Amino acid sequence: MKSDVRRNAFLLAGGLVCNSGMFQLAAALSSLTLVAVTGIKGILGLGPAIFLVASAIAVAPAGRLSDRFGRMPVIRTAFAGGAVGCGVVAAGCAATSGAIVALGLALISGSGGVVQFSRAAAAEMFPPDRRARGMSFVLFGAVSGAVWGPVVFGPLFSDRAPTAAGLVGPWLIGIPFMVAGFIVSLLVHPDPRDISRRYQTEDDAAVPAAPLRTILRRPGVPPAVVAVVASFAVMASVMNLAGYVAVGRGHHTGDVFTMISVHILGMYGLVLIVGDLLDRFGRRRGLYTGLGLMTVSNAALAWTGGVGGMSLALFGLGLGWNLSYVAATTELVSLNAPQERGSIVGFADLLAGLTAATLALLGGAVYTAAGVTALALGAAALAALPALWLGSRRKPAALPIPAEN
Repeated sequence: MKSDVRRNAFLLAGGLVCNSGMFQLAAALSSLTLVAVTGIKGILGLGPAIFLVASAIAVAPAGRLSDRFGRMPVIRTAFAGGAVGCGVVAAGCAATSGAIVALGLALISGSGGVVQFSRAAAAEMFPPDRRARGMSFVLFGAVSGAVWGPVVFGPLFSDRAPTAAGLVGPWLIGIPFMVAGFIVSLLVHPDPRDISRRYQTEDDAAVPAAPLRTILRRPGVPPAVVAVVASFAVMASVMNLAGYVAVGRGHHTGDVFTMISVHILGMYGLVLIVGDLLDRFGRRRGLYTGLGLMTVSNAALAWTGGVGGMSLALFGLGLGWNLSYVAATTELVSLNAPQERGSIVGFADLLAGLTAATLALLGGAVYTAAGVTALALGAAALAALPALWLGSRRKPAALPIPAEN
């Protein structure tokens, strides 16, 4: 079994290497593309909002399907859908059609959100006391996104203005990334869900999946859901607006990829160390510690306007997300049975995506009306409030009925 787990972990990491290219492309361009195509600056938050809503809508049913049919059929379908979405966005840019671009962004984002199930699939393959480490190993593959920007995407924008016609080529480059991810995903077997069932007793495996409302009442599950929603929503909304903020401060579009690269490095570069720390010192501490770091980093964006300063703040934002999100997702995997994990992770991601979309729209309006200081301090407050709530909670007195040995 160990050889299956190791091989699958490497392959899942390889899939996230491919997905990270698309992730960086979308993070840097989603807020610019619709503005470039429509010419309406007031909708700068609409591109990220479409991206995040579509992802949120996709992950909940995908989670249920993965509980029924396995993780990999769902992940493979997502890679294929992402490749199609890239072509649709490029076609929308060529035709200067906001509707076509919106459809393409929805396809890409729904696919990207489902591909992220790889993190939960990785965690459940490992023994319960090593799950944060297992998830961290697979997420480490996504650190390659810090390379794609300066090496591939940055040079494309070195002498280009962010026009609709100029965005066709960059979006087409996303297609081979997703096709490569699909090919890698075909090699993953046995399915991670089936591997995780080996840790169950026959009695545990015979127990049907509990309803979502029952899962949400289990000790430890509500704080983990709150941490997933807060960490992802604040991080994703700020990250998707960062490109437009940087351009508004007078930086070149190519500089945006440098900043996003440093942000991705913060998200994934130290993830192996983070996984070990969470397994050793407790995932509960990671929930609020990560959100606290996000609070400080968001506030720093108000006063750091240069490429170096914004990059450092975005690095801290990514690292804070890493701590809180990995801790929270590992908790959701550990506190629930294999036949329930897709459902609860999908539900948490649904809430996170919808919240992030709302914050992206509000953030765009706040930035347009009041500037970057109001945007940064507002984002800091949104990370601080759940951090304080999570930090003040006592450790649950009882654990849920064990789903596995």
